[in-house]
Amino acid sequence: MPLLFLPGHFSRRAELYHQLNSLTGAGVGLIQALEQLQKYPPSASFGAPLRRVITELNAGSTFTEAVLRAGNWTTAFDTALLEAGERSGRLEQVFKLLTDYYTERAQVTRRLLSDLAYPVFVLHFAVFILPFAEFFTTGNARVYLAKSLGVLLPLYAVVALGIVAAQGRHGEAWRAFMERLLELVPGFGAGRRALALGRLAAALEALLNAGVGVLEAWELAARASGSPALARTVASWRPRLAAGTTPAELVRHSARFPDLFANQYATGEISGKLDDTLRRLHRYYDEEGTHKLQMLAQWTPKVFYLIVAGLIAWRVVSFYVGYFQQASTAGGF
Repeated sequence: MPLLFLPGHFSRRAELYHQLNSLTGAGVGLIQALEQLQKYPPSASFGAPLRRVITELNAGSTFTEAVLRAGNWTTAFDTALLEAGERSGRLEQVFKLLTDYYTERAQVTRRLLSDLAYPVFVLHFAVFILPFAEFFTTGNARVYLAKSLGVLLPLYAVVALGIVAAQGRHGEAWRAFMERLLELVPGFGAGRRALALGRLAAALEALLNAGVGVLEAWELAARASGSPALARTVASWRPRLAAGTTPAELVRHSARFPDLFANQYATGEISGKLDDTLRRLHRYYDEEGTHKLQMLAQWTPKVFYLIVAGLIAWRVVSFYVGYFQQASTAGGF
């Protein structure tokens, strides 16, 4: 799963699932609903994959098989939930869950970018205006561009490289490295971990209700979480699960799962109310992760603004200190 997208991507994907939810909820068949969407897709990029999905369905493939054969246009989280919805006959509910999920992600991302807009403007203003006095007196455009664009272009390159590096379409080793790196970012790392646990709980609940075996359900849900660390941890459980160890025991002894998750899961497993427990865990960790990302969205622009303001103040003070030094030297002091 890509770790960084613009809000428009999330909004278009939310609209895709919203329309599927509305059409199937109104009694329209899945193929007919997809054909309607293919004619008027929320994004032009969905047109070709939807056409391929319809072709595969008409050829006798299952919905999950058709989605996978249509190319890399959905995430592992989407695919796991769609497979669970298809197996359990709850596709309409899965479409609703995915609609809510991507709508929320769009809101958080949009708020972050909106709050960052003013500090970014201040940064650009400072970079262009501070060397302008020197340009005004000397008329040296080359020096002015070096001190303005020469600062911004490397920043643009760093941001672009960061966006490319954070995408989820790289290899497993690279995604695992980026996950470890991003976990060091205050707020962001904790938010991502919480969201990954929420996705795992949602996918696991849907898969178990669809009748998928415990071992397969856990592995699919871990992959759907978007966390290579969780997927690797759960994959290592296969021999012990096959030998009869319960998931609750493995979760309890794994450092990747917080005590709350482990305790709640064990209670649900013992009481026979695991589906309710997993729904609660999904809501809790989704809310916790969203809250942490929202806090990050609120504080990142403020910190960024303070850094920019500090840089501007430092440049202004440096300019006047240099000016007075030159004046003192010229005056013979």
